[in-house]
Amino acid sequence: MKPSNLRALVAREAARLLYYRLATEYKFAKLKAARELGVSVLPSNREVADELDALASLLEGESRIKRLVQMRREALALMETISEFNPKLIGSVWRGTVRIGSDIDIIVYSRSPSAVIEKLKRTGYRVVHVESKVKAGKELEGKKVYLHIYVELKSGNRAEIVVRSPEDQDVKEICDIYGDVIEGLTIDELRRVLAEDPTRRFIPQR
Repeated sequence: MKPSNLRALVAREAARLLYYRLATEYKFAKLKAARELGVSVLPSNREVADELDALASLLEGESRIKRLVQMRREALALMETISEFNPKLIGSVWRGTVRIGSDIDIIVYSRSPSAVIEKLKRTGYRVVHVESKVKAGKELEGKKVYLHIYVELKSGNRAEIVVRSPEDQDVKEICDIYGDVIEGLTIDELRRVLAEDPTRRFIPQR
């Protein structure tokens, strides 16, 4: 079989593992898929992402589109609540690739993570977990520790809010899946998307 066909098979299996939460990281999903298929070739993260996107659309149909719009509206409401921390929407809700089990991913900037938590609680949001995680990468000049705040919404959807230092606000990160700069959406930008094209996707052309 041609290497390109093998890559496609591995990408499809890796996507299946990710969709059914049998793997949580692209790297491990690809390695597990290749091992199960008895091959050594590995697809790119983008190839796996495209297969995952296709699988989600096949299995979820129109409900996937409705979920995207709902989660973007929920993201806007949440971001407006914590607007003083300059929130930015990233992840699958920004991209337009949400699927069952997706979270709303938001970055905020503050020297006081406790102030973010307090604002969330004071305005009725349910904070279910808080933990510190190490972020490594060239764009962030080595390892940095950020606080992750996990919020459960009334709809049952979840949000993960990462608190970063205000000094990191102009830092540009490269997406390890699509290879582009993670631009995200500000409050005004998200509001405009919902008004003009609520299902718009932010995925670079191949």
